[in-house]
Amino acid sequence: MVRKAQDIQAAFEVETTYGNPPDTQLFHLGLLDTFDPRQVNMNVTPVPSIGQSTDAHHAGGPIDVTLPLKVACQGTGWQELLGNAIGKTTAYGSVDVPHSLTGDTYSHAILAKDLSTSQHTLCTGVVVNEATLEADYTAGGYITLDAQCTALYSEDDDDGDFTFNQNDTYNGVAFPSAPTADPLIPTDMTLSYSTSSVNNALVVTDTAGKYIEVGERYMRFFKEDDTADDNYGTGGSIVATGVIDLDNSAYDSSGMQALKTVIDGTSSATCTTNASSADPQNLLKGIYKMTGSGVDIPAINDTDQTLTEINNLRTVSLTIANNNTPISGKVDGKWVQNSKIARGKADITLEITATAHDETLYDIYRGETNGGVIPLMRLDFGTQGSIALTNGTITSFTRPLTGGGEVVDTLTIKFRGNGDYRNYSAFAISADFTLQ
Repeated sequence: MVRKAQDIQAAFEVETTYGNPPDTQLFHLGLLDTFDPRQVNMNVTPVPSIGQSTDAHHAGGPIDVTLPLKVACQGTGWQELLGNAIGKTTAYGSVDVPHSLTGDTYSHAILAKDLSTSQHTLCTGVVVNEATLEADYTAGGYITLDAQCTALYSEDDDDGDFTFNQNDTYNGVAFPSAPTADPLIPTDMTLSYSTSSVNNALVVTDTAGKYIEVGERYMRFFKEDDTADDNYGTGGSIVATGVIDLDNSAYDSSGMQALKTVIDGTSSATCTTNASSADPQNLLKGIYKMTGSGVDIPAINDTDQTLTEINNLRTVSLTIANNNTPISGKVDGKWVQNSKIARGKADITLEITATAHDETLYDIYRGETNGGVIPLMRLDFGTQGSIALTNGTITSFTRPLTGGGEVVDTLTIKFRGNGDYRNYSAFAISADFTLQ
């Protein structure tokens, strides 16, 4: 039998603990472009011997499993992989979102199935080391997510009975159907930015020492001891103790003024706004600590999320490089390279090529506009959610001239979060979609 790539499908499941999937429900990963769950390096070291013409012995090192994985942005698989790179944060209850970069490992089990032979391959402990979201407006095709992953272990089986790591069994778990909706294409995505912000758009006054986290979707209030602020009870846009949903429909018409009313309605805080009509989701993402005189949270003074659209795009590439550190060790009697994974220092980079239109971005690059900083950029996928990038610095700008062609700008932008407390730069990136 000749095996064909189109017969291979893959599904994922969120692991309860690293490398130990619960074997309860699988979700389809979507259209595969690049995938190799058997990319295994045994780290064999040759040991030469005097008088021998070949290596006399081979010393087996830890088993190193890497998983190259590229998918079209279809269904929820791409959001899971991107969320893995950003980090899973519980916003409220059982709802998980990529609220900000996190230091914890968030892993999946990836199950591949050959539809022509029913052979299965399972990779556990899959963690994204680097993820790149790419859209090419000139070549057509789908928006894709290219994820370079590590895994704890890879195992093959004909009927889905796997023996590694506590006898995980998938033969009783239904393999999901592929998504039916079309994958996203570049024109389904809007890239926008703003250089105009109001420094004291929202002023919250409460007990000194409390702090506020602002993400793309949720605004979270904490007490000095890091517990959720119970002055914010549930109801309306307050979806859980200390958690406000910034995408609540109550803010569609009244904007920041309605958010001010909600915060004023708590038992301890008072609030003023100097950008009353601005969309609350345009607050700059970061962590803000309360002082005796309150805390000022800046925002983009815009009534919606579209901001200023870059409408002459050629390519867009968003990369999250986590620089994860593998820790080798023995698991279930096998010496594996990725026994544990320590999340490294994340680096958020946006690369853009666009037909030269005006001098706006070049003036930002030179520092002549807003001190060289883009307060907020947003990748908006419509009903598929959005990604906010905070405080962008253009690190390179080129505009080469070629005879007979159009003039193209190429930009590289790095991001950092806003605020003044703890790891506020974890909000360099924040997303508005729900993870499994």
